[in-house]
Amino acid sequence: MPKFVMLWTDVAVWLLIVAMVAYAWTVVRKPNLAANWSKVFRNGPALASSLVLLACLLLTLADSVHFRSVLPAAAGAPAGSAAVYDTRVQSMLDAGLRQVVQSRESTYSRPLAYVGFTKESADVNGKVERVAPRLKFGGAHLTDPETQWAGDITKRVVIGLLGGALVAALLSALLIAVVARSRGEGWGVAFGKMRRRETPVPWIVACRTLFGLGLPIGVLVSLMGHYHVFGTDITGNDVMYQTLKSIRTAFVIGTLATLATLPLAVVLGIMGGYLKGWVDELIQYLYTVLSSIPNILLIAACVLMVQVFLDKHPELFETGVERADLKLFLLCAVLGLTGWASLCRLLRGETLKLRELEFVQAANAFGVGQARIMMRHIFPNVVHLILIVTVLDFSALILYEAVLSYVGVGVDPSMNSFGGMINFARNEMSRDPVVWWPFASAFIFMVTLVLSANLFADGVRDAFDPRARVFRPRPITHQKKPA
Repeated sequence: MPKFVMLWTDVAVWLLIVAMVAYAWTVVRKPNLAANWSKVFRNGPALASSLVLLACLLLTLADSVHFRSVLPAAAGAPAGSAAVYDTRVQSMLDAGLRQVVQSRESTYSRPLAYVGFTKESADVNGKVERVAPRLKFGGAHLTDPETQWAGDITKRVVIGLLGGALVAALLSALLIAVVARSRGEGWGVAFGKMRRRETPVPWIVACRTLFGLGLPIGVLVSLMGHYHVFGTDITGNDVMYQTLKSIRTAFVIGTLATLATLPLAVVLGIMGGYLKGWVDELIQYLYTVLSSIPNILLIAACVLMVQVFLDKHPELFETGVERADLKLFLLCAVLGLTGWASLCRLLRGETLKLRELEFVQAANAFGVGQARIMMRHIFPNVVHLILIVTVLDFSALILYEAVLSYVGVGVDPSMNSFGGMINFARNEMSRDPVVWWPFASAFIFMVTLVLSANLFADGVRDAFDPRARVFRPRPITHQKKPA
C-alpha cells in the first residue's frame, strides 16, 4: 500500500473542486444564475474553450494525487518489519506515464528521432567519425531504422487518429443521446437540429471540439510509448512529459492566485464604497500606494523572503517535492496579496453607485445594520463583477508565472512550469544548431491554455455583464410548407 502525500496545493485544488460542485448545485437551484450560465454555453467559442479547460482540469486532478511507493523488503529482513517508502513523490499522472518517465536519454534528441542530436566520435570501418548515436529508448524497437522509421511513424499516426476518432465519436454519440432524451426527440432528429444549429446551445461545436481534442491526443498516446514525441532536453528527459506537468502548475497559479485576491479586494472594496469617510480614504490610500510600486519588484522581494525562509528550515520537509510545492503555494499567496488593488477599486466604484439606490436606502431607513446591508444587498449585486474579473485574471496570472520564472523568481527550478521551460530554452535557442523543440512545445501548450481561458472569459463577460452583451443574430431556418 503506497503512502499518500497531501501537498499544500493538492489540498487547495481538491477544496476548489468541492467549491465548484457546491456552486454548480447553487446554480441549478437558482433560475437567474442558471439562465446566465446557459448564455455562456450558447456562445460557441466559450463552449469549445470550456472543453479544452475541462481536459486540462482532468490532467491537473490526475497530477494532484501524490504518493510514495513501497520499496521491496531488503534481503534478510524479518517478516512483519515496517514498510520502507521511496523518497520520490509521484502522482497518478506520473504512474500513468511511467514508461515515458523512465525512457531517459543521455542528452538532446529531436522530436520522433531514433538517433541523438549531438554527434559523438565512433569507429566506422576503421575510421573515427562523428556520428549521431542511437537512442536507448526512442525507436529502440526498430531493427533497421533507416528503412522502417517512416513506415512505423505513419502506421502509429493512423492508428492514433482512428483511436482518437473512435473515442470522440463515442463521446459525441453520448452527448447527442443525452440532448435527444432531454428534448424528448429521436436521436436522428436531435442530431439534425444540432447540425443545422437549431438548438439553443451549439452542441455541434462541442462535437467538433471533441474530435479536435481526440485526434491529436490519440496520436500522442500511440507514439509516446515508442518515441519522444516532442524530443528530449539537455538532461535527456522527455519534453512532452515536462509540458504535461506544466499544465498543473499553470492551473494552480491561475486559480489559487486569483482566489487569494478576493478576500481583501471584496471586503475593502465594499467597505470603502459603502462606509465612505475616513475608512474610504484609508482604503484608497492603501491600494494607491500598492499600485504605485512595480509589481515585479514587489513580488520578487516577497519571493526572495520566502526563499530565505525555506532555505533556513529544511527540517520542515521530508522530500524536495514538498519544499517546491510549498514555494508554489506561497507564490500564489504573494500574487494574491499584491494583486487585489484593481478589483478593489472596481468594487468600490460599483458600491458607491449601489448605496444610493432605493432598496439600499429603504433597508437603511428600516434600521438594518451596515454589515447586514453590505452582505445581503451590496455583495449579491457585485458578484457578477467578481466572477468576470476572476475569469479574466486567470489567463493573465498564467502569463505572469511565465515572466516570473523567466527572470528567476517564479516556481522552484525542480518543478515543471511553462516559464521554467522557456527560461531553460533561452540558451538552447542561441546555440547552433538551434534546439527549438522545448521552447516550441511550452509556447504551443501555454498559448492554447491562455487562449481557451480568454475565450471562456469573453463568454462569461458577455453573459453576466449587461453592458458587454452583443446581439448576435441567429440564422432563420425555412421549413417546408405541407402540401
